[in-house]
Amino acid sequence: MSLVKELFDSYSRGEFPMNGGYIVSAFFEEKSMYSKFEMISYSNVKDIYLAEEGITFQADGQKIFWLVEPSSYTGKATEPTYRNDYEKIPYRMNEVEIFTTKRQDRVLIGKKPVYSFTSFTVMKSRGQNYSYVFFMGSDIRPTMKNYFTKSLYEEAGVPRSDAAVVAKYLIELFEKIIVKTPE
Repeated sequence: MSLVKELFDSYSRGEFPMNGGYIVSAFFEEKSMYSKFEMISYSNVKDIYLAEEGITFQADGQKIFWLVEPSSYTGKATEPTYRNDYEKIPYRMNEVEIFTTKRQDRVLIGKKPVYSFTSFTVMKSRGQNYSYVFFMGSDIRPTMKNYFTKSLYEEAGVPRSDAAVVAKYLIELFEKIIVKTPE
């Protein structure tokens, strides 16, 4: 069975899955419904250590990023990679799949993972932002799909029917970055 824990708490308790797993971080803008998500599939962990800005992994990682833009967002014409640090993801418009909700909000999802071959850092959670670690288990796919649907609907304000469509696409991407366990 898949297990989900808060990343920094899991690390401080020494309960971190060193053999690989998944980390999902969410960053919410305080004054609007703009939100940014990052999903990391990691394996081949050599070391993990706490740094000032977050937890640094010396490991291989694959990341997929997505944004939820409210209909009132004024920076829609700006390429996601050229937005301010808080709002940017490392994709251009032709590298994202765009879902428009029935309220005219948009969800932009990177079509391909970004690879990290040596190290990556997961930023510390502040305010309503968070990072969860998903432990591998036989039910990891439905666990992730349920998480995607619930977080898009309850936290990012995406209408429920649209959240289900976006979650289905995210699971298709998740299949591309799933950690291969040794037989």
